[in-house]
Amino acid sequence: MKKIILLVALTTFFCNANAQDRQIQIETQSTALILKAGKNGLLYQSYLGTKLNGNSGYILLSKESTKSFVVNDGNPLVNLRHQAYPTFGTDNLFESAIRMTHNDGNPSLELVYVSHRTAKIDGNTTETIIQLQDLAYPVEVTLHYKAYFNENVIEQWTEIKHHEKKPVMLYNYASSMLHFDADHYWLTQFHGDWAKEVRMQESKLTSGTKVIDSKLGVRNNMYQTPVFFLALNSKADENSGELVAGTIAWSGNFKLSFELDHKNALRVTSGINPFASEYSLQPEKTFITPSFIYIFSNKGKGQASRNLHAWARKYGIKDGEKPRLTLLNNWETTFFNFDEKKLSDMFVDSKTLGVDMFLLDDGWFGNKYPRSGDKSGLGDWQATKTKLPNGLGFLMKEAEKTGVKFGIWIEPEMVNPKSELYEKHPDWILKLPNRPENYYRTQLVLDLCNPKVQDFVFKTVDDIMQTNSGVAFFKWDCNRMMTNAYSTYLKNQQSHLFIEYTNGLYKVLERIKTKYPNLPMMLCSGGGGRTDYAFLKYFTEFWASDNTDPFNRVFIQWGYSQFFPAFSICNHVTSWGNQSIKFKTDVAMMGKLGFDINVRELKEKELVYAKEAVVNYKRLSPVIWYGNLYRLISPYDESRAVLMYVNEAKSKAVLFSYTLHPLYDPQYNSVRFQGLDPNKTYKVEEINVMPDGKKYLEESGESFTGDFLMNVGLSVSSSKVESSVVLEITEI
Repeated sequence: MKKIILLVALTTFFCNANAQDRQIQIETQSTALILKAGKNGLLYQSYLGTKLNGNSGYILLSKESTKSFVVNDGNPLVNLRHQAYPTFGTDNLFESAIRMTHNDGNPSLELVYVSHRTAKIDGNTTETIIQLQDLAYPVEVTLHYKAYFNENVIEQWTEIKHHEKKPVMLYNYASSMLHFDADHYWLTQFHGDWAKEVRMQESKLTSGTKVIDSKLGVRNNMYQTPVFFLALNSKADENSGELVAGTIAWSGNFKLSFELDHKNALRVTSGINPFASEYSLQPEKTFITPSFIYIFSNKGKGQASRNLHAWARKYGIKDGEKPRLTLLNNWETTFFNFDEKKLSDMFVDSKTLGVDMFLLDDGWFGNKYPRSGDKSGLGDWQATKTKLPNGLGFLMKEAEKTGVKFGIWIEPEMVNPKSELYEKHPDWILKLPNRPENYYRTQLVLDLCNPKVQDFVFKTVDDIMQTNSGVAFFKWDCNRMMTNAYSTYLKNQQSHLFIEYTNGLYKVLERIKTKYPNLPMMLCSGGGGRTDYAFLKYFTEFWASDNTDPFNRVFIQWGYSQFFPAFSICNHVTSWGNQSIKFKTDVAMMGKLGFDINVRELKEKELVYAKEAVVNYKRLSPVIWYGNLYRLISPYDESRAVLMYVNEAKSKAVLFSYTLHPLYDPQYNSVRFQGLDPNKTYKVEEINVMPDGKKYLEESGESFTGDFLMNVGLSVSSSKVESSVVLEITEI
């Protein structure tokens, strides 16, 4: 009887509502997403693209047609537009956004529009909430769209709830589904592995389904990065072409699918990867999907990146508008072999170099099983007495006396079998019953589905912070993926493991952020194995790759720059590669600068150069961190890379030019600058020059109009293999 009343009420609503009332406009400064409830009650996406003047165009796009087509069973289907959140089990022929089975075994769902509302969150942000309802079952789906006006970013997620007497089983639960109608589609994805992360690869989509996903659990970015560019009609470049840039904010298994149908329509589905993750949803509980974050640009990839960077600084990354710390790391100088004397000497080296902080890396913990290599100690987070007899508190005080901050490395989600933690709490570890333990880097993953394990991981951080004045920085590592994973805590709900682990980790990070709101933390995962905007709400930056060879780093940092701002990408000067200290440092300055070298082994000129480079970086870091990025010459197109950052006032800019492996005596063309004011005059000065070294730029110190620099340009690239030029550009 209740179902009949609901059906009558909704039917009456649809008959009385007019088309204008049921058209939903989600707009930013230059983008519009238009949705509409059809006469059949279903919600459709009718437009996503450049914002139009007035509403008449949107109404025309949303106008209903009487045309229909017939499927094989003879039932007519109105093919007016694309369903905004299509379901499984009724008449949908393609990918579904949601699939569930009800208490009675019925595997179908059909969602009709009930209502929507739009609220202003602040002067820049609005949120539109659309309520959908199944007519036959008490299932509610709520679509959320948050529009960031100035940044032209849309954030979308879904909430699923039901009022059935018993749990329902969810098999698909997408964050979003977007629809496109174009002649051709070009997909740029970012793939890789350890030491060769985020390599760009572009391909034309053909019929069928292209999937980018992860099934690795904690290291979601190990092979595929959860980001993409989708160009419409033709390939897009830095400054032209229509495209969508998208990324999923989820730190576990993700799935991005691109389904091209027989009519050349494309469906892009994003969300948690449902692989091995069917979810039993309890009555009255709400399943909340992660956010899908996307931008439509009609001015190419460069504009999409700049918009996303601006959004990330304000909304996407912890303390995105605050300064970052330059640092010296001990890893490549000492590895596991250090004591208090060696570390105290490196505090002095940090001060000499001029960086803000010393970072103590792996190897400082464990007593029954001291951390003398990667085979023992993980999980036992007490300072090793043989190495550090006076504990972490002594190091904190010594660093403070020297005038540098003190940071520390931890890997709190992991455990070595050779540890006290493993011996005391075997039930806290993810491992299959009746199977041999499967190791990667001689370690296992702790079960963060378990609240007791969550407490332990929080206490690991809290105990360190309660020692003396605490540390100034954490490097949070994660050096293996999930295999042979089984949670004793979850018992008969093992398909919840990947989701509940990730949510458990978020709970820990939320507790840390609440208690220590100003604590900077670096996200690391065997290099760049974790990079997404869900984690970056809790971390100020991420380690891009263990590969710090500057030649390779140009490509890695170039790839990350498409979706992440410079201040979030940690780049260190290390012993990797045989290049000059200048080339290494100039490449590292493209993002957040750090060092991982033996300062006392530097030659006198190298040390003088490094110290001056740190001074230059600190002076120019506001431009690099918060300025607009313009990628001028891609290393994928030429044997060089050129990029520049310009501040918002267009009064200051920094240009980096990296020559890679050119053929003999290359004749590079002049580079036209971007982002400057054509009516202003700028002084161009080459900086980061070796002592007694010769400047490459003959015009260094001269002044030019912005118009000249952007339409004629300068010769900024040396022909020398693995060399670099850095220019400081200042309005006069």
